[in-house]
Amino acid sequence: MKLRFIFNPRSGRPLKNASILPSLRSFIAARALDADIVCTEGPGHATEIARDAVAEGCQRVVAVGGDGTVNEVAQALVHTPAAMALVPCGSGNGLALHLRIPRRLADALELAAGGTGRVAEIDTGVANAFLFVNAMGMGLDADVGRRFNRLTRRGLPAYARTALAAFFGRRNERFLVTSGGQSETIDALLIAVANSDQYGNNARIAPHARVDDGVLDLVAVRPVGILGACVLGARLFLGSIDASRRVRRIGGARFVIERPSRGFIHTDGETHETGALVEVDVRPRSLRLAIPADCAALAHPGSRPASAFALQLP
Repeated sequence: MKLRFIFNPRSGRPLKNASILPSLRSFIAARALDADIVCTEGPGHATEIARDAVAEGCQRVVAVGGDGTVNEVAQALVHTPAAMALVPCGSGNGLALHLRIPRRLADALELAAGGTGRVAEIDTGVANAFLFVNAMGMGLDADVGRRFNRLTRRGLPAYARTALAAFFGRRNERFLVTSGGQSETIDALLIAVANSDQYGNNARIAPHARVDDGVLDLVAVRPVGILGACVLGARLFLGSIDASRRVRRIGGARFVIERPSRGFIHTDGETHETGALVEVDVRPRSLRLAIPADCAALAHPGSRPASAFALQLP
């Protein structure tokens, strides 16, 4: 099997990840793999490298980095026969955590190289032509993403400080959400549309989401004060945010979201300026991915995807 490892040396904590590149080289040499390593040099480069890998006949492309690297590699691999594998070393690692990809480097490399696990097909999402694998978001969600991307030091504590600063500078918005032929107006602090259950760092914005059911989970958080925000923050990490009376959750394959004016959205943490109208669609089972053989977050071969749902929480 021909592989290409795409390593983002700027992912997560660069000093901590400095040993990854020599470890990759040693792993490839020790197993005599038909593989090479290409390091990214800036935004968008991982997508270019992955496209070249597909054109050159690589059967597996390994994203060595964080959620941004995963997103860029996935852009090149959707609807292709090549499978993606993950070696998580970013600050959030949302998809890797959702799918229980090993955090230990040696184990992640074994899975990536095909020594263990299986290949499954997962859904992806598109928001105004921007692909996402974990989640997209608007409102406070996008503001946190913009602020976090400016930081030179990452990690959960930095994310928490950034989220708190964004909350105190928040601006609630009125959204018109249309799905399945029905529309409703929602005053919200943020709207997230999730494919996997989390942003990263086990912050589970959509605890019941699956990446292979053909359905996206829209989660709208209504305006709250500081005490309410603390409770929701705890629920986020406890996996019970959708049990809050301040949360509206809707499942569907397509959402049209209208806001008063143009603004920012994020896709897997990367921010983009878009118009007032945001169209979000699922691409069912559009990406092939190496996962652990016993991964409970995905159906096993031959099982049927879950049906769509719509849940109103008071």
